[in-house]
Amino acid sequence: MAFERWFNRTLNRVWGFIEDRSGMPKWALRPQPEFTFKPSYWTGAFVVNAFLYQVISGILLLLYYQPSVNPTFTPCGQPAGSLSVAPAAWCSTYYIIHSVPMGSLLLSTHLYGAYAMIFLALVHFYRGYYLGVYKAPREFSWMVGTLLLLTTLGMGFTGYLLPYTQLSYNATSVGLVLALRLPGAGTLLGPFLLGDSTGQGLLSRMFAAHVLLLPIALGALLYAHIALFESHGIAPPATSDPLQRRRFTEVEDRKAVPFMPHIFFYITKWALLYIGLLIGIAALWPWDLPTYVGNLAAAGVVTEPDWYFLWTFKLVDFVGVTPVIAIGLSNVIILYMLLLPFLDRSKATHPRDRPVFLFIANSMVGFFLLMTVWGGLTPGIAIAPMIVAERLVPIFAVNAVVVWLFYRRYQASYQRRLAASGQSLRLDGVYSKPSPAAAAAGRPEVASRD
Repeated sequence: MAFERWFNRTLNRVWGFIEDRSGMPKWALRPQPEFTFKPSYWTGAFVVNAFLYQVISGILLLLYYQPSVNPTFTPCGQPAGSLSVAPAAWCSTYYIIHSVPMGSLLLSTHLYGAYAMIFLALVHFYRGYYLGVYKAPREFSWMVGTLLLLTTLGMGFTGYLLPYTQLSYNATSVGLVLALRLPGAGTLLGPFLLGDSTGQGLLSRMFAAHVLLLPIALGALLYAHIALFESHGIAPPATSDPLQRRRFTEVEDRKAVPFMPHIFFYITKWALLYIGLLIGIAALWPWDLPTYVGNLAAAGVVTEPDWYFLWTFKLVDFVGVTPVIAIGLSNVIILYMLLLPFLDRSKATHPRDRPVFLFIANSMVGFFLLMTVWGGLTPGIAIAPMIVAERLVPIFAVNAVVVWLFYRRYQASYQRRLAASGQSLRLDGVYSKPSPAAAAAGRPEVASRD
């Protein structure tokens, strides 16, 4: 115990010297309130941890990977003495799995780490949505975070092709067809995505985007997101009070928990837990490499993307839904997410005070879950409009009823609590408190912003 106190005291002294000389508290590593030491407040840090692991594991994989579609002269899983016609990209992936020490574990953790990063980014996004963290003064932070989510999905899309399996090639081709159907933008994207319209050109473009272009964009957006977070601080808890301050003062910051060593060790604890779980899952369920592009045995391979794009692919299976309609719906969702801070103009941040936007969020979650499971179970199978209605209408109808009941119940209970404390909340979002004379006489309440 004495050693622990000495160690913490020494570490605080050293870190205090670094902060004083660098002026760091003014631009980075802002202290955080004690109430934030819960996992739900650190979903963004979990995404950063996942990204850092992807960078490290990706660099190690680059030591062995060859972004080429040319056939190799190594066995590559073929019978001994036979020349392989498998592409070098596939063979180098095969080599990583079967010949590089711990290569299978490294590749599996990189793949599952990509899934985890996308999942954590979605959790972080929806947490911010439900708690209204996009409200002033954090509008730009929300928009940058939305672009970060889209860039992360782009990383997943471009990385899917790199093993150059028949499954990934088919899915990427369908995805490119959808992208090229974008009105106006498709014509501009064509030469950039397809290159010289050969397999090598496509692989080279996807490889460059995955290891260079998108990581640079992701790093820049991440820096901007963290800088905005350091500027405004963490968002206060969600509330129905429209007059609540949306940022902490400098005096409150000085009373908060410093970054070193407390926050650093707290984040490190979760990072180590994340890496341990990732390695454990990859060890128990290592990734199996599907067959390569051009293998005659792959003639019956069903085109199916990774889980985070299954909903879009299944949407095209609906009878009457063209690729243009599917891409148009995706663009509408993206624009809605980007412009959400300017669409939701209410002052309160609690979900119970935003029933319309709560309904939209729940509907999107239900829609994405249904479409993802549906696409995984029946990929490429056309769906009639009547079946579509039978599956989708109940999601929106039940969600509308649940949100309405939730809104009515909590509004009633909240008004009772306000009345018990001598306050009420007018329809215009202004708190009202009766003056002592008015309360004694039983006269109406007088508006107040106390």
